[in-house]
Amino acid sequence: MQVDETDRALLDLLAKNARLPVATLARRLDLARTTVQARLERLEASGIIQGYTVRLGEAARAPLHATALISIEPRSAPAVLSRLKSLPEVKTVHTTSGRFDLIVGLEAATTEALDATLDRIGESRGVKGSESLIHLSTKLDRG
Repeated sequence: MQVDETDRALLDLLAKNARLPVATLARRLDLARTTVQARLERLEASGIIQGYTVRLGEAARAPLHATALISIEPRSAPAVLSRLKSLPEVKTVHTTSGRFDLIVGLEAATTEALDATLDRIGESRGVKGSESLIHLSTKLDRG
Protein backbone atom coordinates (compact mmCIF):
# COMPACT_ATOMS: atom_id res chain seq x y z
CA MET A 1 0.00 0.00 0.00
CA GLN A 2 1.21 3.49 -0.85
CA VAL A 3 1.44 5.97 2.04
CA ASP A 4 1.11 9.57 0.88
CA GLU A 5 1.98 12.85 2.56
CA THR A 6 -1.47 13.16 4.16
CA ASP A 7 -1.20 9.63 5.59
CA ARG A 8 2.21 10.51 7.05
CA ALA A 9 0.79 13.67 8.64
CA LEU A 10 -2.06 11.61 10.12
CA LEU A 11 0.38 9.00 11.44
CA ASP A 12 2.55 11.75 12.97
CA LEU A 13 -0.45 13.16 14.85
CA LEU A 14 -1.42 9.70 16.10
CA ALA A 15 2.16 8.96 17.16
CA LYS A 16 2.06 12.03 19.40
CA ASN A 17 -1.41 11.25 20.78
CA ALA A 18 -3.28 8.15 19.62
CA ARG A 19 -6.37 9.25 21.58
CA LEU A 20 -7.09 12.30 19.42
CA PRO A 21 -10.69 12.20 18.23
CA VAL A 22 -11.27 11.87 14.49
CA ALA A 23 -12.85 15.35 14.48
CA THR A 24 -9.67 16.86 15.94
CA LEU A 25 -7.50 14.97 13.47
CA ALA A 26 -9.69 16.22 10.62
CA ARG A 27 -9.47 19.81 11.83
CA ARG A 28 -5.68 19.70 12.19
CA LEU A 29 -5.26 18.13 8.74
CA ASP A 30 -7.88 20.41 7.15
CA LEU A 31 -9.82 17.38 5.90
CA ALA A 32 -13.38 16.15 6.21
CA ARG A 33 -14.03 13.86 9.18
CA THR A 34 -15.23 11.09 6.84
CA THR A 35 -11.99 11.37 4.83
CA VAL A 36 -9.89 10.93 7.97
CA GLN A 37 -12.04 8.00 9.10
CA ALA A 38 -11.64 6.33 5.70
CA ARG A 39 -7.88 6.84 5.79
CA LEU A 40 -7.68 5.37 9.30
CA GLU A 41 -9.67 2.32 8.23
CA ARG A 42 -7.44 1.86 5.16
CA LEU A 43 -4.25 2.19 7.25
CA GLU A 44 -5.60 -0.31 9.79
CA ALA A 45 -6.76 -2.80 7.12
CA SER A 46 -3.37 -2.67 5.37
CA GLY A 47 -1.51 -3.31 8.64
CA ILE A 48 0.32 0.02 8.64
CA ILE A 49 -1.57 0.83 11.85
CA GLN A 50 -1.47 -2.35 13.89
CA GLY A 51 -2.99 -0.97 17.05
CA TYR A 52 -3.17 1.89 19.48
CA THR A 53 -1.27 1.83 22.73
CA VAL A 54 -0.21 3.71 25.84
CA ARG A 55 3.36 4.99 26.23
CA LEU A 56 4.28 4.93 29.88
CA GLY A 57 6.06 7.87 31.45
CA GLU A 58 9.18 7.52 33.54
CA ALA A 59 7.17 7.38 36.79
CA ALA A 60 5.42 4.18 35.65
CA ARG A 61 8.45 2.45 34.15
CA ALA A 62 11.26 0.53 35.79
CA PRO A 63 13.92 3.00 36.93
CA LEU A 64 16.91 1.13 35.47
CA HIS A 65 17.41 0.67 31.75
CA ALA A 66 20.28 -1.11 30.06
CA THR A 67 21.39 -2.57 26.77
CA ALA A 68 23.19 -5.89 26.51
CA LEU A 69 25.25 -6.60 23.40
CA ILE A 70 25.49 -10.37 22.94
CA SER A 71 27.70 -12.63 20.82
CA ILE A 72 26.31 -16.11 20.27
CA GLU A 73 27.58 -19.44 19.01
CA PRO A 74 26.64 -20.45 15.45
CA ARG A 75 23.13 -21.96 15.18
CA SER A 76 22.31 -21.17 18.82
CA ALA A 77 19.97 -18.25 18.12
CA PRO A 78 16.70 -20.15 18.79
CA ALA A 79 17.88 -21.41 22.19
CA VAL A 80 19.30 -18.05 23.21
CA LEU A 81 16.14 -16.24 22.10
CA SER A 82 14.00 -18.71 24.05
CA ARG A 83 16.05 -18.01 27.17
CA LEU A 84 15.81 -14.25 26.68
CA LYS A 85 12.03 -14.47 26.28
CA SER A 86 11.82 -16.20 29.67
CA LEU A 87 13.43 -13.25 31.47
CA PRO A 88 10.86 -10.59 32.42
CA GLU A 89 13.46 -7.81 32.49
CA VAL A 90 14.15 -8.37 28.78
CA LYS A 91 11.96 -5.92 26.85
CA THR A 92 13.40 -6.02 23.31
CA VAL A 93 15.73 -8.21 21.28
CA HIS A 94 17.17 -7.15 17.92
CA THR A 95 19.49 -9.03 15.59
CA THR A 96 22.35 -6.98 14.24
CA SER A 97 25.40 -7.14 12.05
CA GLY A 98 28.91 -6.54 13.25
CA ARG A 99 30.78 -7.65 16.32
CA PHE A 100 27.63 -8.56 18.29
CA ASP A 101 24.74 -10.75 17.16
CA LEU A 102 21.95 -9.46 19.42
CA ILE A 103 21.03 -6.16 21.04
CA VAL A 104 18.89 -6.70 24.15
CA GLY A 105 16.91 -3.91 25.83
CA LEU A 106 16.49 -4.40 29.58
CA GLU A 107 14.47 -2.74 32.33
CA ALA A 108 14.79 -3.56 36.02
CA ALA A 109 13.49 -2.22 39.32
CA THR A 110 16.80 -2.58 41.18
CA THR A 111 20.49 -2.93 40.44
CA GLU A 112 20.33 -6.40 41.98
CA ALA A 113 17.59 -7.48 39.57
CA LEU A 114 19.52 -6.06 36.63
CA ASP A 115 22.73 -7.77 37.76
CA ALA A 116 20.94 -11.11 38.17
CA THR A 117 19.40 -10.81 34.70
CA LEU A 118 22.76 -10.02 33.13
CA ASP A 119 24.22 -13.06 34.94
CA ARG A 120 21.42 -15.29 33.58
CA ILE A 121 22.03 -14.00 30.08
CA GLY A 122 25.77 -14.65 30.34
CA GLU A 123 25.19 -18.17 31.67
CA SER A 124 22.82 -19.10 28.85
CA ARG A 125 23.89 -21.94 26.60
CA GLY A 126 25.01 -20.53 23.27
CA VAL A 127 26.13 -17.13 24.57
CA LYS A 128 29.84 -16.57 23.75
CA GLY A 129 30.11 -13.18 25.40
CA SER A 130 28.29 -10.00 26.27
CA GLU A 131 28.80 -6.36 27.08
CA SER A 132 26.31 -4.34 29.07
CA LEU A 133 25.61 -0.63 28.92
CA ILE A 134 23.62 1.03 31.70
CA HIS A 135 21.51 3.96 30.48
CA LEU A 136 22.18 7.05 32.58
CA SER A 137 19.83 9.69 31.14
CA THR A 138 17.62 10.11 28.09
CA LYS A 139 18.53 13.04 25.87
CA LEU A 140 16.02 12.27 23.09
CA ASP A 141 13.11 9.84 22.88
CA ARG A 142 10.93 9.91 19.77
CA GLY A 143 9.50 6.47 20.49
